[in-house]
Amino acid sequence: MSVAELSRAMEMSYMGVKQHCVKLQDLGYLETWRVPRVEVGRPQKMYKLTKKCEPLFPKADETVTLALLEAVKLQFGDAGPEKLLFRYYDQLGDKWLNKVRVGKSLVERATKLAELRDQSGCFSRCLYTAKEGFRIEEYHHPMQKIFDLYPAVITMEVRMMEKLIGSQVVRTVKKGTQGVRCVTYQISTLG
Repeated sequence: MSVAELSRAMEMSYMGVKQHCVKLQDLGYLETWRVPRVEVGRPQKMYKLTKKCEPLFPKADETVTLALLEAVKLQFGDAGPEKLLFRYYDQLGDKWLNKVRVGKSLVERATKLAELRDQSGCFSRCLYTAKEGFRIEEYHHPMQKIFDLYPAVITMEVRMMEKLIGSQVVRTVKKGTQGVRCVTYQISTLG
């Protein structure tokens, strides 16, 4: 993201964010690249996290988790891992239901869900723009390797989110420049 985007997202001054970005870059947590502007003007400086940040974001222990899912597959057949993961999302939904449903409006419920997902390592935020509408954006997911091997699990997660906030959710993945990946959960505001 650019400093201007970060300052809007964080509700901080441009210079305050810029100072933090420069310091984090000096410490090796951020790196920059320049993106040419579509219109006239100097290229825009963008910041992204470096590999040094990876320990700061939780990940499901991929080795153990994937080995366990493979063992379940061998023991119970091809559908075994997905059944197990279905149960995981069912229990997670039950655990989060009362926390999300305290929100009286769709915006409050989605914001609470984004907070819970952020706490679980999804680097999540709830946004609204006139152009893109109401959505949750995520830049990290601790279970991405599991999603890669068991893509049906993505649908389970989306259905859990729909149940929690009480609205239709459409998931899309955008790969930006420099390999930055953003998963967007578009939330329907229509009844």
